[in-house]
Amino acid sequence: MLHFKRLANDVDIEPILAEMNAAAEMWLADTSRQRKVRCQRNTQNIFLRAAQKPLPPGARNANDVHASKTTKTARHFPRALQYCQSVADALEGQLGRATLVALLPESKVYPHVDLGEYYRIRDRLHLVLKSSEGSPLTAEEETVVMQERELWVFNNKAKHWAENSSSVARVHLIFDVLPPRGGGFYAFPPHEGKVCKDAAIARD
Repeated sequence: MLHFKRLANDVDIEPILAEMNAAAEMWLADTSRQRKVRCQRNTQNIFLRAAQKPLPPGARNANDVHASKTTKTARHFPRALQYCQSVADALEGQLGRATLVALLPESKVYPHVDLGEYYRIRDRLHLVLKSSEGSPLTAEEETVVMQERELWVFNNKAKHWAENSSSVARVHLIFDVLPPRGGGFYAFPPHEGKVCKDAAIARD
């Protein structure tokens, strides 16, 4: 496959599901992504790590902002955050943003490309938490159907979209990893002479 790689297929997701069930009200705590990002309007999101704010002078949005910060909401999801960190450590990279994303029943994430310097130099990973009929994800000409307990990395720099034809929400843990120099799956190296600010990731 050109745009997808499965990294694991039997992840223990029960602790993360338990956290989600215990804090179900958090799905509506922050609706900014579905309100402001049109291609994501059919999703609900719980932000675990997000771009550090306020954004630096001159930044129009977070796409070019490298510094990430653990959110206050993340205190309800220590096992989810721990899992993301463990994968980043195993890949010898640095954890960036992390979000629990529910794609609503019989809906889709519309075609888009993740633009900006933040995305350019990082890999995006999906851990499938709830997907009764599998999660179709397409990047350019390729489609995979991700299954529960699987961890995937894919090329979010290619045009991509997702569908949920089932009658229940599809939930993924989506997070980004800054690979070590010369490493990664679908990440581009930083521009020559440009220093990545993630050497000291901001935290709460």
